[in-house]
Amino acid sequence: MAQAVARRRLPAGTILFLCTGNSARSQMAEGLARHLLGPRWEVHSAGIEPKGVHPLAVRVMDEIGIDIRGQTSKAIDPALLARADWVITLCGDARDRCPTPPPGARHRHWDLEDPARVQGGEAQRLEAFRRVRDELARRLRELARELQDEG
Repeated sequence: MAQAVARRRLPAGTILFLCTGNSARSQMAEGLARHLLGPRWEVHSAGIEPKGVHPLAVRVMDEIGIDIRGQTSKAIDPALLARADWVITLCGDARDRCPTPPPGARHRHWDLEDPARVQGGEAQRLEAFRRVRDELARRLRELARELQDEG
């Protein structure tokens, strides 16, 4: 019994989400993963060319009760990449330009549109952010089930 309790308290692993600007997709993924996976997972995001957290990413995450205001846009940290158990790239640019994940790390590629590039009025732009947020949530729920089955 004590061993089972101790095992539950150990960190499950580190997940790193990567996209180009670390402003929208990877920021939303980081917030969603922290919410869905809980405190046992260490969750980070980074970008090839960090641009700052997009205000519409903050807004659409607020709509579902997840506050990402404390998150910051960051460049890829080689030390963090080296210890990642999971690396999830969210665009072709990140997949093609990011350093290779470390041996033993699992990699997934989720090719998602960049909602920050969508043109149009606020309604169209918000809809693009919501679409990406909802797709990330769907994929992360699947990943959470997979991780639970493994653990």
